[in-house]
Amino acid sequence: MGLGMGLGMGADSGLGPARAEEPPRSAAELMDVLMWNREPVGGPFALVDQHGRPRTEADFRGKLVILTFGYTGCPDVCPTDLMEIARALTLLGEAGEAIQPVFITLDPTRDTAALLAEFVPSFHPRLIGLTGSEAAIRRAADAYKVFYRRAEGADAIEHSAFVYLLDRSGAYLGFFPPGTSAERMLTIIRPHLGAR
Repeated sequence: MGLGMGLGMGADSGLGPARAEEPPRSAAELMDVLMWNREPVGGPFALVDQHGRPRTEADFRGKLVILTFGYTGCPDVCPTDLMEIARALTLLGEAGEAIQPVFITLDPTRDTAALLAEFVPSFHPRLIGLTGSEAAIRRAADAYKVFYRRAEGADAIEHSAFVYLLDRSGAYLGFFPPGTSAERMLTIIRPHLGAR
C-alpha cells in the first residue's frame, strides 16, 4: 500500500512493462497498481554502481532502502527528491546509518558509472547510484512499476517519480510521492527503524 498519494510526473516521467504480448502500460495504469497494491512491487536486479562494481538487491539486505529512479540531467523532480532524502538522513543522525539510499538511472546511455560517481556524492556521501544496460534498467523499472520514456525531440526523460521504501529483507513497504518533505518521510520511516 502506498505511503502517500500522487503521481510524480515531472518534465521527467515512461513506458510500463514492455512485453511482446502486452502493450506498454500508461502512467495512470502503473499509478493504479502502486496506489492500490494491485501487483507485487520490487524484485531482483543486477546493475553496476558508480564505482563500476556489480550490485544486486541482495547487497542491501539488513538495511531499510530508500530507492528512487531518475536521471542526472533531470531539471527538477530528481534533484529535489534526492535533496529531501539526504536531508532525512541528516536529520536522523546516527540512526540514518540503518538506511541505504539508492538512485537508479533511467538514462543508462548517458548516465555512466563515471558520471554517477560525480553526481551522487553531491547529494549524500552514502547515496549509491546504479546504472546498467538498457535491458537491465528496464527490468528494474518494470519491477517497481516505473513509467518512463525519452521525450521526443528532447534530451529529457519523462518518468514517474516515486520514492520507494523497502524493508530490511528488500520487501516493498510503500512509496512517497514526489516532493515529499524529509519530515514527512521520517514520520513513516521512524517506526521501521526499530523493526528487525
